[in-house]
Amino acid sequence: MQESVIKLSHATAYQGESLVINDVSFEIARGEFVYLVGKTGSGKSSILKMLYGDIIPASGDVTVAGFHLNKLSSAKMPYLRRKLGIVFQDFQLLTDRSVHDNLRFVLKATGWNDKHKIAQRINEVLDYVKLNTKGFKMPYELSGGEQQRVVIARALLNNPEIILADEPTGNLDPETSDEIVRLLIELCEHKGTAMLMASHDYLTIKKYPARTLFCEHGKIKETAPEAV
Repeated sequence: MQESVIKLSHATAYQGESLVINDVSFEIARGEFVYLVGKTGSGKSSILKMLYGDIIPASGDVTVAGFHLNKLSSAKMPYLRRKLGIVFQDFQLLTDRSVHDNLRFVLKATGWNDKHKIAQRINEVLDYVKLNTKGFKMPYELSGGEQQRVVIARALLNNPEIILADEPTGNLDPETSDEIVRLLIELCEHKGTAMLMASHDYLTIKKYPARTLFCEHGKIKETAPEAV
């Protein structure tokens, strides 16, 4: 049995007065690919936000990459986030700087100082996502699929144990969506990175079946891939 990199036990959380995560328990092992599905407002994004520290658990136990989120101080939050890669639907790239400078910004913000190592790491991740000739481009000069590949490259910079992907194909056409999902699956298989991917894309889930968590009213149940 692979070591768990995410473990929730009876986790409950609120946003303001609203209960958004209701007695949720599940584990994800190192290198495991897992879908998180459910309607808009079902709690998918709240679960992801709790896993990267934006929502604090009110009760239960939540452990991510060895960090107990119930007791995590704000001073230790950057150390948690170095272990995580986050892929957003709307990219969230800095539009006033090149691809290369977007990635350099993240490395500098997470403690990298050596210019040679920074340049080497940027080249490695861009090569991995097949954008090694696009580092000088501005985000608006790239297609949607290329921008999402930059976002995945950004998520890989610190060799994360876990990638949290929130609707990563939501703004992409079917062919490009397929490329992005295959790239994320490859990360799990070849790099041993765990992946939790929130998605509405049931065609992709049927094409690339994997363990599936179904979210409804802030609760989670396991769903067999063929039942999705």
